[in-house]
Amino acid sequence: MGGSSLTELSFPQKDLLEPLFTASKSSDLKETLEILIAIAKTDDGRADLASKNTLPAVLKLITHLLNNLFDHEYLSLSLRLTRNLCAGEVANQKSFIELNGVGIFLTVLRIKKVASSEPNCGIIRLGLQLLANVSLAGKEHQQAIWGGLFPDELYMLAKVRSQETCDPLCMIIYACCDGSPELVLQLCGGQGLPIVVEIIRTASLVGFGEEWLKLLLSRICLEDIYFPPLFSRIHGVGSYCENGEEIDLSSNPFLTEQAYLLNILSEILNERLKEITILNDFALCIFGIFKKSADAFEFGSRAESRLPTGFAMIDVLGYSLTILRDICANNGGVGTDKDLVDVVDSLLSSGLLDSLLCVLRGLEPPEIIRKAMNHAGNQEATTSYSPKVCPYKGFRRDLVAVIGNCAYRRKHVQDDVRQKNGMLLMLQQCVTDEDNPFLREWGIWSMRNLLEGNSENQQAVAELELQGSVDMPELTGLGLKVEVDQNTRLAKLVNIS
Repeated sequence: MGGSSLTELSFPQKDLLEPLFTASKSSDLKETLEILIAIAKTDDGRADLASKNTLPAVLKLITHLLNNLFDHEYLSLSLRLTRNLCAGEVANQKSFIELNGVGIFLTVLRIKKVASSEPNCGIIRLGLQLLANVSLAGKEHQQAIWGGLFPDELYMLAKVRSQETCDPLCMIIYACCDGSPELVLQLCGGQGLPIVVEIIRTASLVGFGEEWLKLLLSRICLEDIYFPPLFSRIHGVGSYCENGEEIDLSSNPFLTEQAYLLNILSEILNERLKEITILNDFALCIFGIFKKSADAFEFGSRAESRLPTGFAMIDVLGYSLTILRDICANNGGVGTDKDLVDVVDSLLSSGLLDSLLCVLRGLEPPEIIRKAMNHAGNQEATTSYSPKVCPYKGFRRDLVAVIGNCAYRRKHVQDDVRQKNGMLLMLQQCVTDEDNPFLREWGIWSMRNLLEGNSENQQAVAELELQGSVDMPELTGLGLKVEVDQNTRLAKLVNIS
């Protein structure tokens, strides 16, 4: 429908639209709504329209449109106007709650078939943006919205596979839960976790355009204790594809949505490295995920891409490792609160260093060392065993980075690496490697941390003397050389001096 006259729309109450016509100085409904939408974009305009009781009139109009199933154009314009009216205007936000605006929104959802295979995402987005604006008014408004939508309507909205609805939905949930431990507990309980799981699934399929998803996941996963149950719940709820075909979980220990969640958390932690205090349970859970993925992966296919690779197992392995890297960077041994659990020491006590060195030791040497071995005619050393390869570009670098961060001003870690015969292994990593961008920089950083203030480690490196050395210009420039252990036939990297 285009712009229609009052008579054509057949409103039973002739005075229903009078406040709108008066405020807009127009007698055409479509033109009236467009004029008022423009006015309501400013603080002064919203305040003026609040004094003229515009919001109650718009809510009556929406109710009439819903009851008479008019063309969605008028509904869309009415929702846009209501959204603008409630953007920071306290009087309008209060009126919206008092006049059962939440109930009217629920009617919009029902009529626009949010649970159908083709929901009207444009209308739903406008309604969600409206509720998001109202939710920012305070606890009373948040409680009213939460009480009306949790859990069923939030779950249906989370299943709408659209970025334009996912963003404002995350904003509403975050606004309601932020500062309310009670609502966070509900969201992360038996009825609420499926909502978060569906939001993650939606975002993994269509992406997100605003930061509300990150804020929400940071709140419940990094700043609170709910990451482990959420990660596990994704596997439970996600055991069936969208088309209803069952996934064989025995051959898929991790799902795409779990990899996506770790990806987002890795981004958040990297962006807010100095702001977030990592909880011990979160760190140990991430380490458990890393161990499980490392044990399950075959390491038989050479890396073809960086993260994300599109393979859930590899991505879970990689993102759990990058999260551990930043956890260890964020919890250095200097200047920390003595009353807090040292997360890095907790990880080390659980076997972090042993796991990292084991995986790193099992990998084939970096490319430049492999070339040196071939150059020296040590083909036997390259073919007599089957080393593991990096599953994604940067895997070796990330392993080295975690070890280097753990060693920063931690003498017990420095000593542990030496006692576990890891100094030569770490020296091997101080080279460029096409499959591991910035490996050399991370390797040098790690060696610096292993040697700083540790005379035993410095002496161990200075006394490295093996026979059968191989010189290469690329290594000589770094003051290093490759030597082949005559017993193991494996290449090692040592300093020229």
